[in-house]
Amino acid sequence: MSGLRSFVVRRLILGALQTVAVVLLVFALTEALPGDAAVALAGDQPDPARVAAIREAMRLDRPAWERLADWAAGLLHGDLGTSLVSGRPVSQYLADGFGPTLLLATLTVALLVPAGFGLGVLAARYAGRAADRLISSVTLAVYAVPEFALGVLLVTVFALRLGWLPPTAVGYGTDLLAHPAALVLPVLVLLSRPVCSLVRLVRAGMIDALASPHVAQARRYGVSGARLRYTHALPGALAPAAQQLARTVDWLLCGVVVVEALFVIPGLGTVLLGAVAERDVPVVQGLAVVFGVLTVVLNLGADLVAHRLAPRAGVAA
Repeated sequence: MSGLRSFVVRRLILGALQTVAVVLLVFALTEALPGDAAVALAGDQPDPARVAAIREAMRLDRPAWERLADWAAGLLHGDLGTSLVSGRPVSQYLADGFGPTLLLATLTVALLVPAGFGLGVLAARYAGRAADRLISSVTLAVYAVPEFALGVLLVTVFALRLGWLPPTAVGYGTDLLAHPAALVLPVLVLLSRPVCSLVRLVRAGMIDALASPHVAQARRYGVSGARLRYTHALPGALAPAAQQLARTVDWLLCGVVVVEALFVIPGLGTVLLGAVAERDVPVVQGLAVVFGVLTVVLNLGADLVAHRLAPRAGVAA
């Protein structure tokens, strides 16, 4: 228990340092953006006096370290800032876009876990045989197709030619759950690459676990079939799979820009793209910090799960 506690403390300290690094990096990258946000907001033919007034209102006339200190202090109090374009709090942008993105992520993970683990275990069970070769070939082929290309292909076939599904979510607003047909193609695109990665990880982990000494010992005691695979072998494959699953959830919550843009889904990715196009620096900074903190938290949780699972496998061996 002391070893686990020490690992948790070290990992929490590292997570805190990573969060600080995220804040500093986000501020530095937005500072390095080309152009002037005040000029962009002033219009096509900006008046120097208007540009100066905007710079003063945005506090761009102050040193960078002062603006960083003010921004960081606001973050510590839960204040992500205010949009330069609309005057709305950044937290409202998060609230508007989080629902559709969370729905897509939840549906994708709900399908990813049984599909990834089930196909991975099946491929390991028949390693080197026809079923394994088929699963490995299909997952490799699907993984090689970029999400955008796969999305265009699915829209062309199932929406435009067959007319079975809507091509985009235009007209459905943020209440996508009331229109499940609009979710089918986006979820399939989001599911395509993560399920391939998870299947390969589970397959490799299961093959190693089935050849391990503790599974061989279980066989000698008469354990076989599903009990051998799921009780004795599968836990050994869960640690790397848990980390991959955390990375997938992180990507689903923070990196679905392409899919949301392709299917016109009003999620966080779409909000971020709009803020970048409008040079709305506080919104970009706020969303980037939230995405970064989510990444740190999810990876922290995955590391703790992997650390908890690994000793069990070692003890069983």
